[in-house]
Amino acid sequence: MAPLRSTVGKKALMAVTGILLVLFLVAHMLGNLKVFVGAESFDHYAHWLREIGSPVLPESWYLWLQRVVLTAAVLGHIWAATALALKARAARPVRYAHRRPVQGSYAARTMRWGGVIILLFVIYHILDLTTGTLNPVGDRQHPYGNVVADFAPERWYVTLFYVLAVVSVGFHLRHGLFSALRTLGQRTAAGERRARAVAFGFSVALCAGFLAVPLAVTVGVVK
Repeated sequence: MAPLRSTVGKKALMAVTGILLVLFLVAHMLGNLKVFVGAESFDHYAHWLREIGSPVLPESWYLWLQRVVLTAAVLGHIWAATALALKARAARPVRYAHRRPVQGSYAARTMRWGGVIILLFVIYHILDLTTGTLNPVGDRQHPYGNVVADFAPERWYVTLFYVLAVVSVGFHLRHGLFSALRTLGQRTAAGERRARAVAFGFSVALCAGFLAVPLAVTVGVVK
């Protein structure tokens, strides 16, 4: 664990865990969009995820492996981010009375509160669409029906919470991706503009993909 004690080690951990989480988000979003193909296709995809390697391997082994890796990635990401933030704060103990507000302050607040919202949503999301505990239907055999029931018009508050969580992910991702691109060398004025554009475009595309399903169900496009 010695390498993780250094700033470089912590930044490397943040980068690796961040990449894992982004890859998961992209794959998860693409899977969600199968809702637009139809109930049969979406249900088949959900069952396929549970049955990968069956009967040689236990049912849902892949999903459990994914959950363990994601949990470790999230915890590692949070630990590295917190450790780096505390180290940076300790390095500048003197606060100046007159200092120009910087984007970092806004980004830090967004990341902090956005992280809380995302954590609460993940807990709800697991109880809703993974275990079915909070879902109106909770039928493991028909995931498509669970999604439609979850975002029904009368459950607008669930959709609103989902939108808030996805937007929080978008802000978090935009800031993280921009910081990563700057670290990789995009430090000139032109480079920063490119980094901002890439980070913004990727975040918007990911958010749009995630929001398409609940909004389509809420307005009746998906039934």
